[in-house]
Amino acid sequence: MPIQAGDRIPEVTLSTMTPDGPRAISTSEVFEGKRAVLFAVPGAFTPTCSDYHLPGFVEAAAEVRARGVDLIVCTAVNDVYVMDAWGKARSVDERILMLADGNGDFARAMGLEQDSSRFGMGRRSRRYAAVVEDGVIKSLLVDQPGKLEVSSAEAVLAALAGGT
Repeated sequence: MPIQAGDRIPEVTLSTMTPDGPRAISTSEVFEGKRAVLFAVPGAFTPTCSDYHLPGFVEAAAEVRARGVDLIVCTAVNDVYVMDAWGKARSVDERILMLADGNGDFARAMGLEQDSSRFGMGRRSRRYAAVVEDGVIKSLLVDQPGKLEVSSAEAVLAALAGGT
């Protein structure tokens, strides 16, 4: 069953790139004590993810943070090297924390995994965004497969304006 608003983010270890190389980081370390926006994409460098979803959050980062958000997080079922290269290619800089869910453990624990085998991509994350406060999901916006409608940066800004 998919995670829902009011649920706690599952405890999973993800990876992020640092100047010293890859670093394991737990979800509790990422979200504890913070108000965050989390968004997940099916895959780095894929057309919709790379041309619209991630760039939307890069462009809206200052406005998102101005609404009381401490951290913006992007995750995908890709390895840490791909996530790092994607972040660099899209000039993410410090605006968005790029987290690799290399084995799909986080997508599975969230109940938001999808089978993209017919596209040669294996098991991936569904496309979604969430407002998270101190590790608890306050708002969850899950797109239908193949769509980018409800989890865009604009939709998250509207959710933040609504007090979630």
